[in-house]
Amino acid sequence: MGRTDADDGRAGEGTADFVDEVIEQWRRERPDLDPSPIAVVGRISRASRAIDVRLRERYATFGLGEGDFDLLVTVRRNGPPYRLTPTQLGTRMMITSGAVTKRVDRLAEMGLVRRAVSEGDARSLPVELTDAGLALTGKAMAAHMANEERILAALTPAERTQLAGLLRKLLVSFEL
Repeated sequence: MGRTDADDGRAGEGTADFVDEVIEQWRRERPDLDPSPIAVVGRISRASRAIDVRLRERYATFGLGEGDFDLLVTVRRNGPPYRLTPTQLGTRMMITSGAVTKRVDRLAEMGLVRRAVSEGDARSLPVELTDAGLALTGKAMAAHMANEERILAALTPAERTQLAGLLRKLLVSFEL
């Protein structure tokens, strides 16, 4: 089996990383196996963990956890009147109703959301952003976008577009 830089995901980049070391170790220890998938899966996994740390640090500067931020921006991005039912939140955030309740309770205590009276269904209490929640979400989202820009600074715009397309293709393959 002939080896090229493309086999290990470097494709001429010239800079080795931890994943390259792992691949070389597996080539030495199990030459009968092709460790090339580690070049992609290992890097996605390591990048995901590194990105999560940087995102959580930014959310914390606003007194928010990752789930808190997710709920606030989910309500905000759906537009005025900045209100969603708990069921809609759970579906859009892909979390259980119990997790929605926990997050709403925490954010309500912080004065960032409130449970509104439902006009059509007395059993459902939609969650809406308060004025303070709307203001904080605006600031937090701007800081979040700047943070994501810093995270991706090593990539050119063309590389970002290419990577986004490849990741979309991979993710669509999981969504059966």
